[in-house]
Amino acid sequence: MRGLLSFYRGLCSSSNRQARRKTGIVGSRCGFCGTQSNSKPQPRFGLLFDIDGVLVRGRMPIPAAKKAFEKLVDSQGKFVVPVVFVTNAGNCLRQTKADQLSHILGVAITQDQVVMSHSPLRMFTKFHDKCVLVSGQGPVLEIAKHVGFNNVVSVDMLRESFPLMDMVDHNRRPKLPSNPVGNLPMVEAVILFGEPIRWETHLQLIIDILLTKGNLSNVHQSQQMPHLPLLACNMDLMWMAEAHSPRFGHGTFLVCLENIYKKITGKDLKYEALMGKPSELTYHFAEYLIRSQAMERQWTLPVTSLYAIGDNLMTDIYGANLYNRYLDERVARKNAKAVAKMVSATGSTTALPQVEESHNHWESELALPSATSCKSVLVCTGVYNPNEEVPPDASHCIKETVFHGHRDFRFDPALVEPDCIVHDVADAVERIFDLEKFVPQ
Repeated sequence: MRGLLSFYRGLCSSSNRQARRKTGIVGSRCGFCGTQSNSKPQPRFGLLFDIDGVLVRGRMPIPAAKKAFEKLVDSQGKFVVPVVFVTNAGNCLRQTKADQLSHILGVAITQDQVVMSHSPLRMFTKFHDKCVLVSGQGPVLEIAKHVGFNNVVSVDMLRESFPLMDMVDHNRRPKLPSNPVGNLPMVEAVILFGEPIRWETHLQLIIDILLTKGNLSNVHQSQQMPHLPLLACNMDLMWMAEAHSPRFGHGTFLVCLENIYKKITGKDLKYEALMGKPSELTYHFAEYLIRSQAMERQWTLPVTSLYAIGDNLMTDIYGANLYNRYLDERVARKNAKAVAKMVSATGSTTALPQVEESHNHWESELALPSATSCKSVLVCTGVYNPNEEVPPDASHCIKETVFHGHRDFRFDPALVEPDCIVHDVADAVERIFDLEKFVPQ
């Protein structure tokens, strides 16, 4: 990982960078598309901000954050461009996070500007009336109901009903023989919101639920497949708080769960969905909120460009680039359909590009995106460290890097290549405004 981080330090100034050639911008240090503004400026771009490592470190604001947001609001305190905060945190409600950000940044932020790792669960309506087990910390029952689930069971509720199941901590074992209470409905799906507090308890009971088909009164049936539907939020292996080095994230908990399940059953744990960055569906949901803001402000120009600002190559940059690839593929499919329509009308025998239709089930839940690009901006105030020593042969660093992304996301060097590297979030906003030639009035 160290070699890869060092290698990317000089990407912005590299004249032959693939991303820059792709955009066709000449004389710019970044692969961004600038848009000429009209006499009355209307933004044709939206900003997606990561929080930890970009705006705050733990509970402490990064000094550049307030400077950045002074440029993003007008004299009435209204945003001059659509802004959404995309975080992999999942231990609170959107409104709680919006209130925290409003206090830290000194600007009014609504919950409709916040995407938590669990926010896309609103799109999974087929599970909303099923009995679901939720794992995490904070008000998990309230969070689950807030995103649409109507029948929710927590790990603590399971433990209370089946006290003999949680045995790792000797001090929490029942002092006297106990029979299962067993007054809970059968679990039909499992939702993982974020890293829990007692990992051993959550790992044990989640495995139990998966191996008993949702009924802890049964014994393990490790050969039965498939297991219950499993949806997980937040794949961050590590995240940056006040400590000098990154801390374990929910992705580390998922690594434990996946390996325990495979060790017991010999089979891979399967996910119904993975959300939070770098999942495409999280960026799809964020882009939907960007469009909603533009419509609410009656900005008539479509938002065609997104800029995702983050500090983590393996989540923020990977996710933005993955969504940009998805947008590119959508444009290619649309163009292929247009050509096919022309061929049908004219009888031309010109060969058509062979582009498969997308099978993302989440596309049908929200309006299709208007954006045609999502550019990634890497800041140096969080997980990414620009001061690592550059290896003698940087060309091999990509092959040698350890991929910190989730097991189900393959490592592609192009996806962890940022479109631009800047010092902090204030520099990022200034750079984007310059590239878009956007001067708010």
